[in-house]
Amino acid sequence: MSKFTKNLIVASILMMSVQVMAAECNINYTRIACNGKEAISFKKCDGKANCTKTSDVATAEECQVKAVKSCANDRLDITKSKVITASFGGKALKNKTGGSDFCQNYAEKSIEFNQCGN
Repeated sequence: MSKFTKNLIVASILMMSVQVMAAECNINYTRIACNGKEAISFKKCDGKANCTKTSDVATAEECQVKAVKSCANDRLDITKSKVITASFGGKALKNKTGGSDFCQNYAEKSIEFNQCGN
């Protein structure tokens, strides 16, 4: 067997093992809109206050990082706040203090949430 063939086999095995380890990361968004801004705020969830977005990630920790990043709110006069929950491989994930809402401990919460009309 040539060296190229061996390397190809090893690469194939590694790719299959990575695919096996990846699991579904479900991020659930619940947006609370500023008064009168519901249509714009909820647009990211097809007009609804709640939706779930799914991606494949390798670890629960990676899913938790995605959940925390999902708390970011750059539309301060449109979205009042968010509640972000997540699951990895069908199992609910907890934030760093054991709760389900990842925005509860979001570092920028006081700056980015509850800023409607400011």
